[in-house]
Amino acid sequence: MINHVAAALLGGVMAIPFAHGTPTPLVPQRYGDFDRYVLALSWQTGFCQEQHDHNRQETDECRLQKEQDDKRAFLTVHGLWPGLPKSIAARGVDEKRWMRYGCATRPVPNMPEARVGKKCDAAQTGLSLEAAARLSSVMPAAGGTSCLERYEFAKHGVCFGFDPDAYFTTMVRMNTEVKQSPLGEFIAANYGKDVSRKAFDNAVAKAFGKQNIQAFTLICSGNPAYLTEMQISLNAATINAPLNAASFAPQPHPGNCGKQFRLDDVGYW
Repeated sequence: MINHVAAALLGGVMAIPFAHGTPTPLVPQRYGDFDRYVLALSWQTGFCQEQHDHNRQETDECRLQKEQDDKRAFLTVHGLWPGLPKSIAARGVDEKRWMRYGCATRPVPNMPEARVGKKCDAAQTGLSLEAAARLSSVMPAAGGTSCLERYEFAKHGVCFGFDPDAYFTTMVRMNTEVKQSPLGEFIAANYGKDVSRKAFDNAVAKAFGKQNIQAFTLICSGNPAYLTEMQISLNAATINAPLNAASFAPQPHPGNCGKQFRLDDVGYW
């Protein structure tokens, strides 16, 4: 089981994404004929506010959430979702069914379904202790009573034959790269403030190029709106390279955040 890591480790991961050697590349062993991934990053304070607004049982990671000196720490990892492989689409599977069931999709891959309300029933991932520690620093719902990493691997990783360390450390690396970019600086500078979508898009353009604004789908909740997640479309062919202008792929929907939204701070309204 993954244990939550102290705030000091957050700083260590931010500064040194990979402390020892070259990370194992992320390579699908099966169903590798897909062209993109979606990197889902939560704005953790907004996620917790949304849970509160919908009267859901407070999770440990929200109950224990505290202020951080580096506000980029609240940009956390949700998951990394491979797109629909052509070989699976050829069996009559569409995008909606693929995103709903992932590795449990019938007729293939037809693996055990991971259920949102029973994440800890999913199989252990096989993560090494070192990779688990890195992941815990940026995925607050990993391990404990939430088991997000089990759910994500069961739904989006296991049917591809991904090495679990490669799968999760790729998320950690890209989360760090976003945080250390001008977009991360923009988020930190506007913590607890209302921002315009135009200003957010300008930060994306400064970080990764104007042509990549369409790679970012922003998810908001509430009225007035606050950010809960960003979903970033990535070229599958470049997944093992540092994020750069060629890493991104446009997606058709910008999300539901509208012209203005809040980068919520710790605590509930």
